[in-house]
Amino acid sequence: MNINDVPHVLLENVRRVCLLLPEVVEHIDGFGHISFQINGKSFVKLTKRAGLSFKSDLETQELLLQKRQFFKTPYIGRHGWVSIKSPSEGDWDELAELISEAYLRAAPKRLVKEWKELQEKQLYK
Repeated sequence: MNINDVPHVLLENVRRVCLLLPEVVEHIDGFGHISFQINGKSFVKLTKRAGLSFKSDLETQELLLQKRQFFKTPYIGRHGWVSIKSPSEGDWDELAELISEAYLRAAPKRLVKEWKELQEKQLYK
């Protein structure tokens, strides 16, 4: 999948969530796969085969796989990655939360602390 193969709405929704997170970069690899990374570690990927994939833990993965729209990401699913092929508009609140959790799994401790402090400040506004 290259950037032209990604549905515009999907890419824009993923960017809207990911690029608000501290120090995230969008990366396109040699195969044209789009990933969002923190400190060189991917936490979200967009591929033709899997659609939208995100880093999870095995417990969360097990819960998500009980929902019909989610499936184990090929090749990296054994590490907790979960995918959704064509998210509907109603899926984005949950996906934004899951993407934020994926970010926290990949981010260095310093950024996790900053993110949590920012969330607490926003909670008390």
